[in-house]
Amino acid sequence: MSNQRQQKPTLTGQRFKTRKRDEKERFDPSQFQESIIQGLNQTGTDLEAVAKFLDASGAKLDYRRYAETLFDILVAGGMLAPGGTLSDDVTCTEFCLFKAQEDMETMQAYAQVFNKLIRRYKYLEKGFEEEIKKLLLFLKGFTESERNKLAMLTGILLANGNLSASILNSLFNENLVKEGVSACFAVKLFKSWLSEKDINSVSASLRKVGMDNRLMELFPANKRSCEHFSKYFTDAGLKELSDFARNQQSIGARKELQKELQEQMSRGDPLKDQYSPLLKAFTSQGLSELTLLLKIQEYCYDNIHFMKAFQKIVVLLYKADVLSEEAILKWYNEAHLAKGKSVFLEQMKKFVEWLKNAEEESESEEEEAD
Repeated sequence: MSNQRQQKPTLTGQRFKTRKRDEKERFDPSQFQESIIQGLNQTGTDLEAVAKFLDASGAKLDYRRYAETLFDILVAGGMLAPGGTLSDDVTCTEFCLFKAQEDMETMQAYAQVFNKLIRRYKYLEKGFEEEIKKLLLFLKGFTESERNKLAMLTGILLANGNLSASILNSLFNENLVKEGVSACFAVKLFKSWLSEKDINSVSASLRKVGMDNRLMELFPANKRSCEHFSKYFTDAGLKELSDFARNQQSIGARKELQKELQEQMSRGDPLKDQYSPLLKAFTSQGLSELTLLLKIQEYCYDNIHFMKAFQKIVVLLYKADVLSEEAILKWYNEAHLAKGKSVFLEQMKKFVEWLKNAEEESESEEEEAD
């Protein structure tokens, strides 16, 4: 009996080693890769047959564990090493995105393969997004043609809702931005996206993940201006995107201004300290002065606590030479908005009368001088 008891630890140890060896073999991606590549080589370039093979294989192969290997093969033909090059010790397939023709019709067909696969195996969604993020970081390791195909495919998949616009984060990588790879890739991507959806749909997707105000980051810091962005994308045939980015920058600046004014007024800061020098720089023309007045009216109407402060704000900006009497009179007489019209016109009545009288006195003094 004692001999049997002493043997148990030895037997358990042997069994554990066997189990560990089996586990290592079971989790080896090379076997998974071999199965996928063998099947893809049999289907050839028939994308319908590819889709059917991938659908059937999901029931036999561990897609959940080997999602990265699966997508590496479908995009590049084999497993990718860090940096984007194919691993030296792997067999590759002729079927993959990078070996396809570089045109929208072909890319749309490839997009359908991914769409069907992810729709069939929903758990692959997250793994697919992670794969695309990784591929974008590897862009420098791909040829120009490979980048173009990946950009076109990504744009179509974004349009179809197979990807979240959050994947664009990868394009803000410092090295990609510095060498101009990000901006060049973005042109192809957005052209593809806008060929499938309109700018309103694209902008909604960008806003959903907070990307609407980050597109300037596609350029190095010294070129991160609205003018450069606008010219770059307009010259590339993407004026819609250029106009969207310009509008977003304007909205962002207005929100910052509103926030700062609100904070300063709530603190009771002296009016002379409130942003008038900055505003003056942006209101050097009559039209921009009128635009500012309309924005102030809209803001005070939308924020009820500022309804009574409208006249004070306008007078402040007049005294600081931000708003001219011509712009104020034009706003009062014909250019005001309907929002809160009666309240704001009543507030401004006495000040406008004073402006008119001052203007008449000035004119009369000039006539006497002549």
